[in-house]
Formats: sequence, C-alpha cells, structure tokens
Amino acid sequence: MTRNAVETVMGAVVLLVAGLFLFFAYSTTEAGRVDGYALTAHFDRVGALKVGSDVRLGGVKVGSVVGQDLDPKSYLAVVTFTVRNGLELPLDTSAEIVSEGLLGGQYLALVPGGAPGMLRPGDQLEFTQSAISLEQLLGKFIFSNSGAEEQKPAP
Repeated sequence: MTRNAVETVMGAVVLLVAGLFLFFAYSTTEAGRVDGYALTAHFDRVGALKVGSDVRLGGVKVGSVVGQDLDPKSYLAVVTFTVRNGLELPLDTSAEIVSEGLLGGQYLALVPGGAPGMLRPGDQLEFTQSAISLEQLLGKFIFSNSGAEEQKPAP
C-alpha cells in the first residue's frame, strides 16, 4: 500500500514539474499572439503563411498574423495582422512574406519606409511582396541551365 502511495506522489511531482516547465517555456519565448493595432496587406499568394505566424521588423517579433481572406473583386489574398502598440510605422512601410529557411515556415517581414506620416489602426499597406515559391525557382534554374549548354556560340 505504501509503494502505491509513493508512486502516485512521484507521478504527481513529475507532472507538476513538467507543467511548470511548459509554462516557463511558453512565457519566456515570444510564442503566442501579440496584442496591438490591426493592419492589412494584399498579396498575390501567401504561400505557407498561416494565422498565428510572426510579424517581424528587423528580425524582431512585433506582431502576429490574425486573419487571411480572399478579396472577391481582385482575387488577392488579404492578410490581417497586428503590430504591438507604441510602434509607429511610416505610411510607405512595405510587407513581404519571407521563409525562415528551406524547411521552416514563413513569416511577414515589415520594412519601414521614410514617409513623414504614420500608419493608423485599420490602414492597408500599399507595398507588398508575395511569397516566393521554392519549387518555381528550382524549376526555372533547372530548365534555364539545360538550354544554355545547347546554345554555345560558334567559334
């Protein structure tokens, strides 16, 4: 009987420590949604960008993607994202969808411009760059090199 009680207590301690570790890891990382004001941007394609993806400025997380939709008139992807309060962005700030690496996800990178006016909550970014498809780039590279070998200039 005492062995079962000891095992139960030890199991509870292990679960408690694991829970504390997860709480600490989540609270010290920049995971989760960043509260702030909302902005939108239109893209030809969003690639692997998802709701919850980071919004970064200079590599630092400053917001989160909170929504994606399709504009029925222009057929462009509309991405809604937040930027933390207190961070003012110039009117000519651009947004581009960037890959974290070959196998990583994608995030929205903001590049501030130099306009004197600042974006306000609910504004739309005018300058965007859509996600680059790795498959399309590889296809262009492979097929562009095969033709270059056949067309050598005559001496």
